[in-house]
Amino acid sequence: MHGVAPSYLWLPQGSAGLMLDFLVARFPDIGADAWRSRMARGHVVDGDGLPLAPESPVRGGSRIWYYRELDAETPIPFQERVLFQDEHLVVVDKPHFLPMAPAGRFLHETLLVRLKLKLGIPDLVPIHRLDRETAGVVLFSPNVGSRGAYQSLFQKRGVSKEYEALAAPIGGLAFPHTRRSLMVEGTPFFRMQEVEGEPNSETIVDLIGMRGALALYRLRPHTGRKHQLRVHMAALGAPIHNDAFYPVAQPCRGDDFTRPLQLLARSLEFVDPLSGEPRRFASERTLGG
Repeated sequence: MHGVAPSYLWLPQGSAGLMLDFLVARFPDIGADAWRSRMARGHVVDGDGLPLAPESPVRGGSRIWYYRELDAETPIPFQERVLFQDEHLVVVDKPHFLPMAPAGRFLHETLLVRLKLKLGIPDLVPIHRLDRETAGVVLFSPNVGSRGAYQSLFQKRGVSKEYEALAAPIGGLAFPHTRRSLMVEGTPFFRMQEVEGEPNSETIVDLIGMRGALALYRLRPHTGRKHQLRVHMAALGAPIHNDAFYPVAQPCRGDDFTRPLQLLARSLEFVDPLSGEPRRFASERTLGG
């Protein structure tokens, strides 16, 4: 509906009562009036697609579907660019600040929903992901039949990824430099941290040149840990410019769009699993500020 796929919920075995009471108890931040409105519009249905009413009985072990709604969603004032499209791939140049898919306080202002509406492809699925704060090249699959072949490229590390980042100069370091470390979940929950142990992450860091007081780096990750590039650069003493998470988590900036993280997924390169031809896609964006 308007590019947004429905969410689903399995009703616990043994649960009973009325559907409205169950939903209000299950989602305390959504009031009874909001659920009544969704039901009246047919936006809450059972596993057979039949609309549910406030007085519908809860049937434990069954599944229901519903559409998320937000009272207010801040528009993201930056646009994505479609770099390439055929029956198997959609390649997009994502802007900073735009989330990949609906989550939390973002629903319609996400890359996936925008593309579904713009391209008219309801089955579009991201093959991999970028952080909301990161800009650059990302791949989507419009074809269920060939999707697995492209997903396996990332699972088998068959894709060469190249990023660019602006950060402070690193003194006394020979380039290219390889950073390896053991990365685990940190504190707060959304951060990662390095600890002693067998490395599970690796990034090759190279210096491209200076951009004023900052250095422009080329980053080639050989693994894909969460926030890997941000953690590695901070550990080298050069956190990526405008990074609000590393080395120290800063207060939430809300909808401040004036300080984008200076990290760009510059290019993706791989051998196409269907044609056997080499493929390379590059971002048209530049870092700065």
